[in-house]
Amino acid sequence: MRFVQVLVPAGTHDAVVEVITDENIEYAITDETGTDEYEAIITFPLPTAAVEPVLDQLRTVGIDTDATTVVLEAETVVSDKFDKLDEAYSNDSDDTTDGDRIARDELLARANELAPGIGPFILMTIVSAIVATAGLLLDSPAVVVGSMVIAPLIGPAMSTSVGTVVDDTSLVARGVKLQILGGVLAIVSAAGFAFMLRTVQIVPLSAVEVFEIGEVSQRLAPDVLSLVIALGAGAAGAVSLASGVSTALVGVMIAAALVPPTAVVGIGLAWGTPRVVAGSAILVLVNFIAINLVALIALWQLGYRPQSWFRTSEARSTTLTRIAVLTVALIILSSALAGFTYSSAQTAAFEEQTNAAINAELPPEAIMLDLTVTYSGFPARTPQQVIVTVGYPSTTEPPAIADAIDARIESIAPVTPYIGAKIPFIDQNRSHPRAMSPADAESPTRESSNTHSTRAITVELRYIPVERT
Repeated sequence: MRFVQVLVPAGTHDAVVEVITDENIEYAITDETGTDEYEAIITFPLPTAAVEPVLDQLRTVGIDTDATTVVLEAETVVSDKFDKLDEAYSNDSDDTTDGDRIARDELLARANELAPGIGPFILMTIVSAIVATAGLLLDSPAVVVGSMVIAPLIGPAMSTSVGTVVDDTSLVARGVKLQILGGVLAIVSAAGFAFMLRTVQIVPLSAVEVFEIGEVSQRLAPDVLSLVIALGAGAAGAVSLASGVSTALVGVMIAAALVPPTAVVGIGLAWGTPRVVAGSAILVLVNFIAINLVALIALWQLGYRPQSWFRTSEARSTTLTRIAVLTVALIILSSALAGFTYSSAQTAAFEEQTNAAINAELPPEAIMLDLTVTYSGFPARTPQQVIVTVGYPSTTEPPAIADAIDARIESIAPVTPYIGAKIPFIDQNRSHPRAMSPADAESPTRESSNTHSTRAITVELRYIPVERT
């Protein structure tokens, strides 16, 4: 429900009253004696769905931007006449509109409010990126969530979509500028902060150790499910904005799709890891595009159009063009996410098969202590080295399973692809160290055997005596 106050310009009194009367709206008029420009103040309650059509009718009789119109949110209206009016507008809403959506002018006001000034936007973006980087390196989900809360990223995305559907080019330009600025600034801030932590040895970790941190590793291989988060965030942002409800929690969801990946890009730059930078950067771009695309579609489907009917056709053309461009860009970039998803599934399947194969060859007295697989390639990952650590009773000899495990892993390893050429003969050295005691486990003496395969993979078996309880 809304409470509307309108300053009635001189000469429009009767026309304004006629419009309101024809709509069966209860109203009150107060004479305005402070200026000759206005002759009255008219106030009346309206259902949320009625605000936009009533204001459009008032504009036709002279209540335009030159006159002051204030729309306030009303908690309760006790009136049988108002209830009938509410029911009438609810029943009259067509398939392209939502009876609960706010008016176009209110939507514009909210979009402008969500897009902060350049100074606060820059400051909050920098702070959120630094906090996100700290949270990722600390492996603290709570800190990462805190960075999302303060990130001012919902405003620019929603401003761009709102400006497009209502044909407000200045709002579109502002939204696009803030989105680009926010993304670049977040990455630069995260990279600078991470580089400082690495340089002064506050985080004295190698690249491998950094990217094994739980909160970081979760965002190294983005997949299709990451796209779902961004799509949901864009839809939720548009619906919450159009319904007039709080966008605070939705802003956290949008930030969840954008802030951590930008921080990971910065961490990848600081530790000089192009693969991490590329994967996370693709995720950031996909999320930005997905949020804008879904928000644009949702607002158009909710029935928002330009104020002037003759601009509707132009706005429709612009909206459809941008939807098409964003869709094509999303499909192209999403193919990379599909590649990441497929690669992750393949590596998971290989490790599961490898684990099962090793356990099948182990005698009852032995136990697998560790399985480490090293991969190469990007985005497709090919296993290059498998290190198996086997524990055996210290009172016995190491089990003679090296050749069997080597053959098992060799049989399930992905074949090296060669197209249009003869598959070459690959001579790969397989290392099987002797049984290691705790004293010499760090530097074992190895006996080697030469085998050949079309699979470029090294299998290393390590034995460690253990005490059984």
